[in-house]
Amino acid sequence: MIAKLALAAAVPRLRAAGVEDAPRDARLLLAHAMDLPPERLLMHSSDEMTAPQLQAFEAAVTAREARVPVSQILGRRLFWGRSFRVTAETLDPRPETEVLIEHALSKPYAQVLDLGTGTGCILLTLLAERPQAQGLGTDIAQETLDVAQSNADSLGLGARARFTKANWLDGITGSFDLIVSNPPYIALDEMAELAPEVRQHEPQRALTDGADGLTAYREIAAGALRLLAPGGRLLFEIGPTQGSAVAQLLEQAGFVQVEILPDLDQRDRVVAAHNPKNSP
Repeated sequence: MIAKLALAAAVPRLRAAGVEDAPRDARLLLAHAMDLPPERLLMHSSDEMTAPQLQAFEAAVTAREARVPVSQILGRRLFWGRSFRVTAETLDPRPETEVLIEHALSKPYAQVLDLGTGTGCILLTLLAERPQAQGLGTDIAQETLDVAQSNADSLGLGARARFTKANWLDGITGSFDLIVSNPPYIALDEMAELAPEVRQHEPQRALTDGADGLTAYREIAAGALRLLAPGGRLLFEIGPTQGSAVAQLLEQAGFVQVEILPDLDQRDRVVAAHNPKNSP
């Protein structure tokens, strides 16, 4: 079958399955099946597909019909211009998280702690952007840490990134001038509203605390100052309705210069705070 005909047949299948941008996803899956960069797909649209390519495309389309995220089918996701390995054991890196990266990069840092590292996309991006920095990423699941380590190795950051299994701050020692976290912040009663790609295929432990969505913030805020260097910063990604609650938790824990920072849609997305000792 010619590639453009296979593509034309896949689009209505994905639309019928409720996929929001069926043409885009079909193109990405076809490029993947043909082992092509997506931007070169048009140049090969008249190519006759091989049997293995057709089988790979059919499997990918079937998975997408079941609402498996594209990133999990491809096994990769771009974040801050770099490709990260993604599996069903990791939260899919999202563009909104780049807001946290932007604010982290606005000031210098040398030692980074990433709590709940997932793919490692936050920690590894921060290390890649600051060649002298080093960092530690933690996660509660070894399968997730294995993915993060593989991403560190593929990006050439294995010498500067360490990973350890931990439940937030438990057992963590040292001094860090930047602590970052994108914890599970979706409240249990909000889970039913999520798209099937998220609700059914991303790890529940990375999405929700099974309660009000603030459990991790409470735990980290209560203990982070002992690990934060004088004048150091803590940056949280948050849900768009959580800014005031998370800011209050940090202020009550003794942090200063607490700010709620918006994303490109002007929704609350990041809460930043400083260690009061020698705070700038």
